Amino acid sequence: MAAVPADVLKTIKEKDVKFVDLRFTDTRGKEQHVQVPSKQFTQDKFDNGHAFDGSSIAGWKGIEASDMLLMPDADSARIDPFTDETTLNITCDVVEPSDGKGYDRDPRSLAKRAEAYLKSTGLGDTAYFGPEPEFFIFDSVTWHATCPVAASKSNPKSRVVHGQGIRRRQHGPPSSIKGGYFPVPPIDQLQDIRNAISLALEEQGVEVEVFTTKCRPRADEIGTKFNTLVKRADWNQILKYTIWMVAHSYGKTATFMPKPIVGDNGSGMHVHQSVWKGGQNIFAGNGYAGLSEFALFYIGGVIKHAKALNAICNPGTNSYKRLVPGSRHRSIWRTPP
Repeated sequence: MAAVPADVLKTIKEKDVKFVDLRFTDTRGKEQHVQVPSKQFTQDKFDNGHAFDGSSIAGWKGIEASDMLLMPDADSARIDPFTDETTLNITCDVVEPSDGKGYDRDPRSLAKRAEAYLKSTGLGDTAYFGPEPEFFIFDSVTWHATCPVAASKSNPKSRVVHGQGIRRRQHGPPSSIKGGYFPVPPIDQLQDIRNAISLALEEQGVEVEVFTTKCRPRADEIGTKFNTLVKRADWNQILKYTIWMVAHSYGKTATFMPKPIVGDNGSGMHVHQSVWKGGQNIFAGNGYAGLSEFALFYIGGVIKHAKALNAICNPGTNSYKRLVPGSRHRSIWRTPP
């Protein structure tokens, strides 16, 4: 059952919460926050929102129209496992105070409108999404114009490994080039870190299903359960925050960059998708590959709008560094003309 404001206020009291962190996402997908002492977080925040300066967010408001509201979603509240003082994180919608509607550049408000639109069409009532974000964890980060992996192949004694300038000598048995899938420790050096990430995710209500290394021992993926669009997007922000924080606590740096290392595998994010109606998966059918006509048209729509989707799925030049002939981990999107 979804939490309501009274549940959140009760948790604040029972857990002796000192601070409440109001979180929201900018148009570029970066999570932002405003923090208040717990004594200032009352029912009024749920009823009337928390005012903040929208002109401070890139691409949002000018200073003359900067007043905006954060509306907390009670069901998103969770205790932050990383703060010294007990802190409750809560995800918010960004609202225009003039009309009380979701801001048209707020990704969460857009996602809510998308869910409402699906229902209004009568085609389906629920869409599920299951993203698989891949990431690297490095000991440190510097920038070089050459590939450390290629350098280690040409000079095996050097053993320069793992990263756009992650220069250190390998401890324990080295992995072969592209030999990072599934090896046990000590080749897999990040098992304890992934364990810590998974436990922290579960603490915050994000269900973990599987986790593993990818092509390199420092390339990782943590699979979490699918959910509806807004809920799953919230979980993705929690997942990224958790990975960054756990890596930082181990003195390391995590990155979701599509292509952090020249000449080596990049990171992707496959997204499993399905549409349901009346409790039935309407992607299932008797057509090609066991798909319904609806599913085939859905795939066709993704292909038709691929160029526009590039702006969201592959927004930076680094996204296209993954377009390497013959590479399994190249981007699924074509470079726009």
